[in-house]
Amino acid sequence: MDFAATERDTLAFWEKIDAFQKQLKISEGRKEYLFYDGPPFATGLPHYGHLLAGTIKDVVTRYWSMCGYHVSRRFGWDCHGLPVEYEVETKFGLKKPTDTEGGVTIKEYNEKCRSVVMQYSQQWKEIIKRFGRWIDFDNDYKTLNASFMESVWWAFKQLYQKGLVYQGVKVMPYSTACTTPLSNFEANQNYKNVPETAITVGFKLLDDQFENQKEGIDEKLPTLILAWTTTPWTLPSNLALCVHLEYDYIKFKNKNGTAYWIVVKERVPAVVDAKEVDAVLNNVIATIKGSDLVGRRYEPLFKYFKNLEQMPRRHTVVSGDYVKRDSGTGIVHCAPFFGEDDYSVCISGGVMTGKEGPIACPVDDNGCFTREVDDYAGRYVKDCDKDIIKSLKDRKVLIKTEQITHSYPFCWRSDTPLIYKAVPSWFVNVERIKSEDLQPYIKIDCSEEYQANKLEKRKEKQAE
Repeated sequence: MDFAATERDTLAFWEKIDAFQKQLKISEGRKEYLFYDGPPFATGLPHYGHLLAGTIKDVVTRYWSMCGYHVSRRFGWDCHGLPVEYEVETKFGLKKPTDTEGGVTIKEYNEKCRSVVMQYSQQWKEIIKRFGRWIDFDNDYKTLNASFMESVWWAFKQLYQKGLVYQGVKVMPYSTACTTPLSNFEANQNYKNVPETAITVGFKLLDDQFENQKEGIDEKLPTLILAWTTTPWTLPSNLALCVHLEYDYIKFKNKNGTAYWIVVKERVPAVVDAKEVDAVLNNVIATIKGSDLVGRRYEPLFKYFKNLEQMPRRHTVVSGDYVKRDSGTGIVHCAPFFGEDDYSVCISGGVMTGKEGPIACPVDDNGCFTREVDDYAGRYVKDCDKDIIKSLKDRKVLIKTEQITHSYPFCWRSDTPLIYKAVPSWFVNVERIKSEDLQPYIKIDCSEEYQANKLEKRKEKQAE
C-alpha cells in the first residue's frame, strides 16, 4: 500500500468536495458544541506535542459531530509574551522599549511584534491539513484582537474587585537573557549537566558557647559554622543559615588549630581529609542539637547588607526540614531573594516578614550586580564567582573548593543558564477561595467524575 499516495488522494478528495465546510453547513441548526483551540505560538512550527494534542482534539470534535451536533472548531493564535518578544529582539537586534539606551518606542516595538507573530501561519495550515485534522483557520481568533484582550481585563477586574488580587514577591526561575521569569514547567524543559565550582565557607558564630562544651578551649579562636554552596555569587546576599532541628552537629578544632568548625556529624568526611576523620570524632569539643543553634547570630561574609535596618534579625541561624545530611555540611546558606526554600525559612524563622520587598536582591533584570554590591556592580553574577571565591580565600573564610557536575536549568528560548530571583508579581489569592463550593464550575467544565476530582485536588494544592 502506498501511504503517501493515499494521503494525497484523500486530501485532494476532501478539498474537491469541500468536506469540512460541507459538514458544517449540513449540521447547521443542530445543538451547538463549541470548540476553541488552545492557542499555540505562531513564532515557530508545530512539534510533536502540538500534533499529538491536535489529534486528540480532532478525535473529540469528530465524535461530537457524529453524535449529531453542529461542531464549530476555531483555531487560535497566542500572540503575546516571551516567544514573540524574543523572536523580535533576536531577529531585528532590538532592545525592549523600557531600555534607556538604544531602545525603541513602544509603538515601534509593538509593530515589530505584529510583523512576526503570524510569520509561520501558512506553514501551520499546511502541516495541520496534511495531518488530516479539520479545523477552521479562516475564522480563527488571535489574542492580539481587542475583543479578546478586553475579555481578559474583564476577568482580571472581577478578581480585583473581590479582593483576590495582590502584588507580592515570589522567587521564580528567571531568564537573564530574556529578562523575564519563567514558570516551573518552562524551567524543567531544558536541564543540562554542567561543571560547577562548589565551595565550603565559614561564617563566624558570635555566640559560640554551648552547655556541654569541653573546658579548656582557646576562647581566642573563632568558631566557624560551615556551609556549602554551588552559587558563590549569592553569598553577598546571605541573610541566614539554616539547620535541621533534630540533627546532631559537632564542634571541633581544625587541622591547623586556627579555628573551631561546626558541621553536622555525618558530614565530617566532607570537610577534613579521610585520615583525620577518626581523630576529629574522638576529639569533639561539643555535640550540639540543631535546635540549640537556632537563633544564634553570626558575622556575615560581606558588608553589603550588614546594617540592614529593615531586618533586625538578619544573619541569624534558622531551621528547615529541607536541610539534608547526605551532602554539603548539613548547614544551608540562605540568600532568600535567590532561593525559594531560603525565602520560606527566612519568613518562618522571623528573619523577614515578606512585606519588605526584595531589599536584599542586588541583581538587575539582566543578571548583573547593582550598586548595592559595589565591588562587582555592573557585572554578570556568574562571571563574578572566581573573584568572590578569591575574596573569601584572602580573608581566610574559604574552607574548601571542589569541581562538581550537576543538573542545572537553562532557558528554553535563549539556551542560557537560569537563576532563581525574587520578582515582584501579581497573584490571585487561591487560599481565600479554597472553601468555595466548586459544583458550579464542575457543572460547566467537567463531564466526567475524574475531571471533577482533578479540579478539586488542584484547588487544594494550589497556594496562589
